[in-house]
This record gives sequence, C-alpha cells and structure tokens, in this order.
Amino acid sequence: MATTSRSRRKQDDEKKNKKKQSPVDDRPSVPSPSESMLQNLRTAFGLLDRDSDGHVTPAELQFMLRNLGIEVSDDLIADLIKDASKTGSVIIDENEFMQWVTKIQALQGMDVSTSGGDSEEEITRDLLAAFKVFDRDDNGYITRDELRTALEMIGEPVTDAQLNQVLALGDIDRDGRIDYEEFVKMLL
Repeated sequence: MATTSRSRRKQDDEKKNKKKQSPVDDRPSVPSPSESMLQNLRTAFGLLDRDSDGHVTPAELQFMLRNLGIEVSDDLIADLIKDASKTGSVIIDENEFMQWVTKIQALQGMDVSTSGGDSEEEITRDLLAAFKVFDRDDNGYITRDELRTALEMIGEPVTDAQLNQVLALGDIDRDGRIDYEEFVKMLL
C-alpha cells in the first residue's frame, strides 16, 4: 500500500510539473534571417510606412497592395496586421513586420538564413520584377508618366525637375524613356 501511495504522489507531482511547463509550440522554428534579408525587409517596411511614424497600419498596407494591383478585403488586411502584431493591435512596428514576413517565408520553405538574393539569377529576377513595377503597361519601357506614378505609389512624390534628373541619369539613348538595360545600368 505504501508503494501505491508513493506512485500516486509521483504521478500527481508529474501532473503539477507538466502544468507549470509552457505548452510545446509545434509550429516550425524560424531561422534567423541573413543581414541581406534584414536589409531588404527594412526597405520593404520603409516603403509601407508612408508617414514614417515607425508603424504600418492596415490603410498603409492596403494602399501598397492596391497600387500593386492586388485586391484584398479590408477585413483580411486587418486580420493580417493583427496576426503580425504581438499584442494583437491594428498596427505593427518594424520588428513585428520582419518577424511576420520571415515566418511566412519559412512556412513557404524559403531559406531566410541565406544571403537573400545574392545569386546572379536572383538579382536578375529581382531587377526584372522591379522594372515591371515601373513599366505599368508592360511595353518594355518606363516612360516619364510611369516613373512618376511608380514613385508616387511608394509614397515618393517627385517634382518635374526631379523626374528630369532621373530620366537624364537613366535614359542613355535619349529617347525619352528607360528600357530594361538602361534601368539595370542605372541601378548597378
């Protein structure tokens, strides 16, 4: 009988200890992002944070997505922001944004601990994607109006003088527009 009583106490103690332990998080672990990936995420956050207050609101996220041609309901945007926020609030700071995107990338199987886009193939793909953001009509050229629209889309309104400067830098053949090769030379 003494052994039964000891066994019960041992089982009770084990149950108490289990209750004290935090529940095991069975979600996949997220590796630490590389410095290159962190810099890319900081840049993305800066583009989203239109008023530069250090936070992204649902309206700021919605603005960027709509300008990229991505239609998402306001309710889904609010849910996404709440999911990204550690406190469940309707705004996220830069750290929450970076952790949220890194988690999404890890769930999609992306290796965030690598250089984050340093291979020649990845650089080419990124440059082409950036060019397409500017080339709204997909004709292979960035016109003055497309350049203005793209810069305003990311919250960078420009004057005519600034547009002239960018075009003067990028338009090597002086045809009044920037083709892909000129775009790459301007950026690299």
